[in-house]
Amino acid sequence: MNSAQATSAGQPAPLSKTQQKVAASLNRRHRQEKLFKGIGLTAVLISLTLVAILFINIFAKGLPAFWQSAITLDIYFDPEIIQISDKPVQQPDETENAFRQRYLEWQTEVGMINFNRLILEGLYKVIPEAAERQHRRDAARIVTSGERYALRDMVVENPDIIGQTKTVDLLTDANIDVWLKGNIDRSLPDSQQQLSPKVREWVAMLSEQGIIQNRFSFALFMNPDSRSSLASAGLAGAFMGSLYMMLVVIFLAVPMGVAAAIYLEEFAPKNKLTDLVEVNINNLAAVPSIVFGLLGAAVFIGWFKLPMSAPIVGGLVLSLMTLPTVIIATRSTLKAIPPSIRQAALGLGASKMQAIFHHVLPLAVPGILTGAILGVAQALGEAAPLLLIGMKSFVAQVPTGPFEQSTALPVQIFLWQGNELRNFFEARTSAAIIVLLALMLSLNALAIWLRKKYEKRW
Repeated sequence: MNSAQATSAGQPAPLSKTQQKVAASLNRRHRQEKLFKGIGLTAVLISLTLVAILFINIFAKGLPAFWQSAITLDIYFDPEIIQISDKPVQQPDETENAFRQRYLEWQTEVGMINFNRLILEGLYKVIPEAAERQHRRDAARIVTSGERYALRDMVVENPDIIGQTKTVDLLTDANIDVWLKGNIDRSLPDSQQQLSPKVREWVAMLSEQGIIQNRFSFALFMNPDSRSSLASAGLAGAFMGSLYMMLVVIFLAVPMGVAAAIYLEEFAPKNKLTDLVEVNINNLAAVPSIVFGLLGAAVFIGWFKLPMSAPIVGGLVLSLMTLPTVIIATRSTLKAIPPSIRQAALGLGASKMQAIFHHVLPLAVPGILTGAILGVAQALGEAAPLLLIGMKSFVAQVPTGPFEQSTALPVQIFLWQGNELRNFFEARTSAAIIVLLALMLSLNALAIWLRKKYEKRW
């Protein structure tokens, strides 16, 4: 039976050798395509799984740190204990400096008051047993030591509360917080417990009565770091330090980077010098960030004598690191603008400057903003260069300017993760990471929103 007869009988005709090779090649390519798709999908799933594990781990550890145990006490501001002069009032003929000096002296006078005694008197009302001589040391360990400054600030703000009783929420000690949250094995013998049996008994009783409760930790956001009162340690100082550094980056690196990109892309002649500049910019974008920290320590601190641990130095270092990113992103955006835009503007009589600034740049704004914001977000998360300029030092105050000593959010995370009270600061470190991630994601979301808002089609 020939091929025609086989076809007429409903059977497919046999393939020639060439057709067989083509069919085999197609089958092999289809298998390779399916294999490649499978590998790609597997890689994506593995990556998403690892990212999910990371985020779940961070949020599981960090979210509890946003709530902290606090005790509610009725504090009597005893006039016999708080014996201070009247709050200074500026006189009509008094200079500003003289009044400030008197006010500082009065604040020092208030700071000498034993506010811990007021806290203990409030504790004795809810734990009468604590007033006994042998239990006073244990009673002093219930409220964290930094809360005496909260009472001091209340008196400084309103001296009229002297002689009155106020209901105040005070943070408990860090060891009590971790014990209540179950981060300490309660089955351990007393010799291995961080709290004495009497303190544990009192805390359990006060917790059952609702006098000690978990409340949202405003101290985490409002207080600077602290080593003497660990429960009062917060991110305020690090947040302000990062804010000042980002302002330096925004007002220095972004304008300089955009201007340099416009010149290189639109005005600079194409010669060996500009080629060398372009190569070095691309190389700088790949330089490890710690190298910029070494440069900042040598130049800004060593030569220019700028203060160590100051946000101004951190901002300058991060500006150097961000500059190549902004330049490359801006140049890529300018290259994406069709040449017809420039040609049409020039054909209508516009100068080159007018063509660039009136026609090209408005179309490039979304890409430029995106690159700039992503560069700032990258700088926000950098810690390595800041360690080399002294921003890892302990700073117990909120900076009021870019020239004052400070730390930054990434460095604060680095410092907390190495704290000896691991069971307390492990959660606090994760909480700080959540805050940093929230800021970085907010900047990325802002970049996307600005890109969509100013995007124009040509």
